Amino acid sequence: MKTPESATRFTPYQTLVVIILAITQFTIILDFMIMSPLGDILMKSMHLSPSEFGLAVSAYAFSAGISGFLTAGFSDRFDRKKLLLFFYAGFVIGTLLCGIAHTYLFLVAARIFTGLFGGVIGSISMAIVADLFVLQQRGRVMAFIQMAFGVSQVLGIPIGLYIANGWGWEAPFLMVAVLGVIIAIVIVFYLKPVAAHLGVKNERSAFAHLWHTFAQRDYRIGFMATALLSVGGFMMMPFGSAFAVNNLHITEYQLPILFMVSGLSTLVVMPFIGRISDKVDKYKLFVMASLWMMAMCIWYTHLSVTPLWIAIAINVLMMAGVMGRMVPSSALTSAVPELKDRGAFMSINASLQQLAGGIAAAVAGKIVIQESSFSPLENYDTLGYVVVVISVLSLFLMYRVDRVVKRGPTTLQPVERQQ
Repeated sequence: MKTPESATRFTPYQTLVVIILAITQFTIILDFMIMSPLGDILMKSMHLSPSEFGLAVSAYAFSAGISGFLTAGFSDRFDRKKLLLFFYAGFVIGTLLCGIAHTYLFLVAARIFTGLFGGVIGSISMAIVADLFVLQQRGRVMAFIQMAFGVSQVLGIPIGLYIANGWGWEAPFLMVAVLGVIIAIVIVFYLKPVAAHLGVKNERSAFAHLWHTFAQRDYRIGFMATALLSVGGFMMMPFGSAFAVNNLHITEYQLPILFMVSGLSTLVVMPFIGRISDKVDKYKLFVMASLWMMAMCIWYTHLSVTPLWIAIAINVLMMAGVMGRMVPSSALTSAVPELKDRGAFMSINASLQQLAGGIAAAVAGKIVIQESSFSPLENYDTLGYVVVVISVLSLFLMYRVDRVVKRGPTTLQPVERQQ
């Protein structure tokens, strides 16, 4: 049965919620994504090997994953607004610590602290989305929230690179921390409490609730699909700037342009994908985007010295495939849990996503070889093949998620529709 068009329109408050969650997600993604473009600068300034840099990236992911598991049992027992504020405050503090780090060990410790708080925020946001929006709206909501990825590349990463080139690699983290303080104030005054789930009686202890959620077969299918998608995504990303500079011969002044144009393309593509995702079969869209992404991935990882405009074009085409997978897969996964398990499900899902990504970044650091700080990366093409194999497995698992959602039962109606 089709949902009436009027029922899928956003209320003014829903629009405000989307904006708040999007700008919150922007800072989280920027904090994590900035490690990739800063990779070449960091590896040269701190004399890091690819393996050491991979560990610095994965430190955030591992701590975020552990944090998600620790908080999953409690996530459905509190107002989601209060949880969001608590963890966002910790994230801002952690980002500030990254900005004052002057040694490799301090940086790794600061990334661990940031991950403990920042890694939970995405799952809280997804729980809020699932509480306040019907499934037929979530494709557009996910698209707008995940546009934060594109905005971070269009504005955050290029600005961060220019700041890093002028004032050092620590400066972008300080920029994110200041922006985070402003956003926290916005959340305090403009986001209403999200507590309707507290009206659903739950007699289980926090640990029992966590185990109950993880023990559900349908939920585990969603968890496995998310983990595999994350492994593929995290494999290539940490060494993106080092590959562009040392293999493609993109200069440090051209690098911000590469990230900016790629990010700008996602701002054009994401709203389009979001609208399509709410109108067509989400799994079919996921399949088409995955096949496209795999082809672009193989092409890109086999490049050698390349003109800037060709590198930009291939990056744009590859990003279209990546974004085309993210929107329908996120919307489908959000429909798997029932209301009473939604917070715990999203926390576990985010944890597995981060842990899988951390493992992927660490493994990628072992696969990629660089003889010196200025030598070309070796075996980057091998990462491309690994990503393709993982993406094929993801098609199968996401098919099972699609079957779960279409079979039901799933809570598709929002628990509150605030005006």
